[in-house]
Amino acid sequence: MSKTEEEGKSNSSFTVIGLLTDKGVKVSKREHVDELSAKGYGTKDEKGLLLVFYEALYLVDKGILRIENKSGEKVDFQNLLQSFETTDENGWVKYLTYRDLRSRGYVVREGFGLGVDFRVYDRGEYSKDTAKSLVLSMQEGKPISTKDLINAVKQSQKLKKELILAVMNRRGETVYYSVSQMTIK
Repeated sequence: MSKTEEEGKSNSSFTVIGLLTDKGVKVSKREHVDELSAKGYGTKDEKGLLLVFYEALYLVDKGILRIENKSGEKVDFQNLLQSFETTDENGWVKYLTYRDLRSRGYVVREGFGLGVDFRVYDRGEYSKDTAKSLVLSMQEGKPISTKDLINAVKQSQKLKKELILAVMNRRGETVYYSVSQMTIK
């Protein structure tokens, strides 16, 4: 497939070029930075926009983003995923959760830490209001420590947010559970 045909597959009217870094994918072209930032992607700084790996994977999958390494070679979806999994063993699950939430129309941003993966904004509410929910993603059959779960519940209660557990089942589907309270005896 020629480069022109490849770019023609894009679901968007523009193709963004990003540079693979250790922390994610850097987008430098100002109009792309502004466009992506307005849609809730990445973190802006004076040099451009840094997309975390799951955001970059999503945009590559949608045909919006083309990634190059420092040598100028194209980085495909699989290589990007491998880079992500070297920094986060739960990378595939996070990506699938992120993709599912985005496909449902939500704006999904990085979590606040302390075991919370994402902040989720109601449809049409990004930049108008704060996130209503915090999401913790996990894989069915892979245990999570009680301490981590308690910390996530405490964090969400402290911030007055709903905690959602996004559990990827063995078929690769994401099932969501709302956690409103936790009692330990």
